[in-house]
This record gives sequence, C-alpha cells and structure tokens, in this order.
Amino acid sequence: MSSEADAIVSAIIAKWCAGFATLDAAALSSLYAKNAFFFGSNPRLYRGRDGVADYFNGLPRWRQPSAAFSDVQAAQAGPDLINMGAIVSFDLAGEREEFSVKMSWVILREDGDWKIVNHHVSSRDPMI
Repeated sequence: MSSEADAIVSAIIAKWCAGFATLDAAALSSLYAKNAFFFGSNPRLYRGRDGVADYFNGLPRWRQPSAAFSDVQAAQAGPDLINMGAIVSFDLAGEREEFSVKMSWVILREDGDWKIVNHHVSSRDPMI
C-alpha cells in the first residue's frame, strides 16, 4: 500500500471508528460520497449520505459500541481512487456477542476531500 493511500485510509478509519463509538449518524454519513452505495449488516442497499445516516440511525443504541480494523489492505487504483479491504471486529460491551466481518470500501476524491463511495460488508463464514 502506498504511503499516501495508507495515510488516507488510516484517517478515514479513525474518523469512522470515532463516529461508530457514539453511533453518530451525521459524523459517519459525512465520510461518504454524495452518491455512495452502502451494504451494511442487513440486505438493504442504502444510497447517498441520507441513506448512510438512515442505516446508522436504525442500529440499536448500544451503550459502548466499538469497532477495530485489522488486516487492512489499501491500493491506489487511480489518482482519485483507492480500494480498501479489512477485517472489522465489533465489540458491543456484552450487549451482543462480539463478531467480525469482511469490509471493503472504494474511496474517491470528491470536492477535494476523500470520501467512501462504496461500502460493503460480508460474512467471514464461507458461503461455498
């Protein structure tokens, strides 16, 4: 991963984790592009910042949610495009059993800032 891509992805991850820790839908949705596609932990496709906010506002109000990213891989796919894939582990402070997922983002430069344009979560369990 290039140092620039690494720095961009690390900054977004830090903001994402901070927003998730307080379930701040406005802060989280601000990390996404205007025309973002978002597949989270349910089957519905959420679109745009309003859709991302709807997703996070619809989550249970856990008291102390946290997310930790590991095995982060990033690749500059073009001058204004970065691919990211990682394992994300969620700890909901005993309100639900801990779990982890595969997460991928496509990040693009939009209006001079880096935004997530595609967010996809999938199970770590083999499907085939």
